[in-house]
Amino acid sequence: MEDFTLRDTPEDILSDTSRHSDDVSAFSDENGQEGTGMEGQSFSEMDSGQENNTADAEGQAEKDDRREARRSAFVEEVISWIKSFIIMFAVALFLTQFIIINAVIPSGSMEDTIMTHDRLIGARFSYWFSEPERGDIVIFHYPVDEKKIYIKRIIGLPGETVRLVNGSIYIDDAEEPLKEGYLKEEWNVMNSDFEFHVPEGCYLMLGDNRNWSEDARYWAENALHEGIADTEEEADQYTYVHKEKILGKAVFTYFRKFRILEHGGWYE
Repeated sequence: MEDFTLRDTPEDILSDTSRHSDDVSAFSDENGQEGTGMEGQSFSEMDSGQENNTADAEGQAEKDDRREARRSAFVEEVISWIKSFIIMFAVALFLTQFIIINAVIPSGSMEDTIMTHDRLIGARFSYWFSEPERGDIVIFHYPVDEKKIYIKRIIGLPGETVRLVNGSIYIDDAEEPLKEGYLKEEWNVMNSDFEFHVPEGCYLMLGDNRNWSEDARYWAENALHEGIADTEEEADQYTYVHKEKILGKAVFTYFRKFRILEHGGWYE
C-alpha cells in the first residue's frame, strides 16, 4: 500500500488556511496598495482640473467684463457725440433762422464793398426795433422772384422821390446829390432819366457797382419779361422791396477777407 500523507488535520488545515490567508492578505495588500495609488492619482487630477476650470472661467469672466466695459464706454461716447451734434445743429439752426444770415456773394454787383465769392454775416434782428436807413446794405427777397436772395444798398426810403441825373442821385427836391464814396468806378450805365416814387413801407435798392448791378433800374422790365406783370403800371410795384421782405442787415465779411461793412457814413 502506498502511504498517503493526509493534510486534513486541523494543523494542516490551519496551516493551509493561514497560508491561503497570508496569500489572500498579501494579494489584498498588493491590490489595496495599487488601488489606493490609482484612486489617489485620479482624485488629484480631478482637483487640479477643477481648479484649472475655475481659473479659466474666472479669466473668461474678466475678459467678458472688460469687453463689456469697453463696449459700454464706446456706446456712451457715441451717444455723447450724437447729443453734442444734435445740440450744435439745433443751435446753428436757431441762429441761422432767427438771429444771423450766413451768405455767399455770387456776383460783383456790390464791388468793391463786397467782392465776388465773399462770405458774410448778416443780422436778422437789425430791424426788429428800428427802421432801415439810407446806406444800409441789406439782404432781401428779389421782388420778381422771391426764391432768390439779393444784396444791395438802400438808396430810397418810404415816401421819397429819387432822381437819377447824369450819374448822380437826388432825393426829393435836394439840390446837392448824395455823396457815394463807395462806388467802384465812374457810373455811366443807366445813370440818368430815372425818377422813382418809393411807396410807403418800401425801399429802393441799388448796387455799388452800378455799371454791372442788376438792381431797381431793371426790375420792372424783368417783371414784364417774366410775364408776372402785363403793363408798366403793374410792373412798377416790382421796382421796390417791402420791409417784410428784408431778411437782415449785412454786418461783416469773414472770407476771403474780414471787413466791417460801411453803411450810412457816406451820407453824413
